[in-house]
Amino acid sequence: MKIVLAYSGGLDTSVILRWLKENYQAEIIAFCADIGQEEELAGLEAKALNTGAAKCIIDDLREEFARDFIFPMMQASAIYEGQYFLGTSIARPLIAKRMVEIARAEKAEAIAHGATGKGNDQVRFELTAAALGPELEVIAPWREERFRKQFPGRAEMIAYAAAQNIPVEASASKPYSMDRNLLHISFESGMLEDPWFDASSEEARGMYKLSVAPEEAPDKAEYVEMEFRDGDCVAVNGKALSPLGVMQTLNKLGGKHGIGRVDMVENRFVGMKSRGVYETPGGALLHFAHRQMESLTMDREVMHLRDSLIPKYSTLVYNGFWFAPERHALQALVTETQRDVAGVVRLKLYKGNIIAAGRKSPKSLYDPQVATMEGGGGEAYNQGDATGFIRLNALRLKARAAVASGRSPKN
Repeated sequence: MKIVLAYSGGLDTSVILRWLKENYQAEIIAFCADIGQEEELAGLEAKALNTGAAKCIIDDLREEFARDFIFPMMQASAIYEGQYFLGTSIARPLIAKRMVEIARAEKAEAIAHGATGKGNDQVRFELTAAALGPELEVIAPWREERFRKQFPGRAEMIAYAAAQNIPVEASASKPYSMDRNLLHISFESGMLEDPWFDASSEEARGMYKLSVAPEEAPDKAEYVEMEFRDGDCVAVNGKALSPLGVMQTLNKLGGKHGIGRVDMVENRFVGMKSRGVYETPGGALLHFAHRQMESLTMDREVMHLRDSLIPKYSTLVYNGFWFAPERHALQALVTETQRDVAGVVRLKLYKGNIIAAGRKSPKSLYDPQVATMEGGGGEAYNQGDATGFIRLNALRLKARAAVASGRSPKN
């Protein structure tokens, strides 16, 4: 039997690699998607092979991740429960998609993951597999009773790794879990399971990787200009960049100024609430700037229609339905709304704050001659027309008020 395992090199997936090999008598192909983990990938192939993998595949998917996953999601202005930029959620469909492709190329019968049975990632991996590779078996060790009996806690996993000479780094000095990619870093568990714990305190400052604390950010504001075309950022400060280049550049700029930190209690798809802390410096800048560009170029009713779909779109991403037909349908609508979202947005970055400092576009719908409060407006807008406009919109309110007071409505 061949199994393709989503492998990170951490304690869980290292133990799972060996456990799968022993308990399924299987040949394990370790797969790691390079989606922006940076130094975490160092020595990963050697570690996988030393742990017992027959092969280790590391694919650079960063450009695809930015172009085909992050950017379409940003066009939709997706943000889950008003705060979460969906950094982990949007990465899982790409990883699972590539796992299915590798499984077919290697003639593997199954794919496996190390996601816990209490989290969202198990759903995201497996819904993607169902959509793209329904013939494949999915193995989730954390949902198997025999695995949980053998490893009831972290201490047992560390002891097993030591006994099996599995090279892992595990320490109680970092009592939290971390997931990193091009869009964000998420932190969960450990001391963060107490929602009263202050994740912005000096005690927690060593946890963060992508951004400085706002208190330690530069005392001088910095300006950045972002150019958009068809709803996508194509240049930063006048330099044309690929989607990957945009994300890398914005991550550095946002991180320098302490931008993009989120601390929230969210509703997991499996039914429980969980506390997560996130760093999304580049994503926060992109989301904010994109909205500013839309404010200048997008028709009001089109904007309001798209905005009404943000909760639905965000929930689909969060719950793992990226490859579902309804997400594809929503994306088609979103793409249509972005045709005229083009121009330049100027932002001011200062100590965790993103401040709009200007916007311009050749497709601007803003007409200062019409919008001015100094009178005028020409033929486009006659202020006297507002009288009838208000009267017609007030008609139903007057009728309701008359009925409520016991009077007959007047025509």
